[in-house]
Amino acid sequence: MRTTPAGGEKDMRLDKYLKVSRLIKRRTVANEACDAGRVTVNDRPVKASYDVKTGDVIEIRFGEKTVRVAVVDIQDTTKKENAADMYRYV
Repeated sequence: MRTTPAGGEKDMRLDKYLKVSRLIKRRTVANEACDAGRVTVNDRPVKASYDVKTGDVIEIRFGEKTVRVAVVDIQDTTKKENAADMYRYV
């Protein structure tokens, strides 16, 4: 996690965010999903290295199912029971 010099807002690589928030179980799987074009942020396909910011809307396609969430919080680590507090379903 990094803080930007301007506003002190936190950001994190997309693949790491997906893993920490437990939207995708492993970081390598998150990387593969991004490479395959199954992950979009703010309606644009992005790479795993994209810096996620609070307020971004992430859409992940799992076969027939699509999950759309808004980023609420960014944390380096979190407990399993608190992971869902990092996003809200849209």
